[in-house]
Amino acid sequence: MDDIMFTAVADQGGNCGPYDEDTTLIFNKVITNIGDGYDNTSEHVSGLTLMKNSEVITKTFEDSENGPDFTDNAGNSAFVKLERGNVVFVRLPARCQVHASDNTTTFSGFLVSRA
Repeated sequence: MDDIMFTAVADQGGNCGPYDEDTTLIFNKVITNIGDGYDNTSEHVSGLTLMKNSEVITKTFEDSENGPDFTDNAGNSAFVKLERGNVVFVRLPARCQVHASDNTTTFSGFLVSRA
């Protein structure tokens, strides 16, 4: 069995968003990519939504009703059973933003077993 492990970072030099519509977040800086399990040339793989194909898996967000709040942080993780051809990606909801520099917004994955 080939090992697959990856970690990538959204590194855009500052805030990413807000956009007028939901946008797939790009993790353009690859830290680790053993087994080529992550494709940083594709758009697939404050609030974030982890998607499997068109299914919402997890969400994480910070809600500030009193204007910008630069001290909050949120995180989430999930184990997802995938089949060949499935696509996993992170979606940035409309009118939200994340800090996309200083290695603060990351996306990681690894293969547990191959059926």
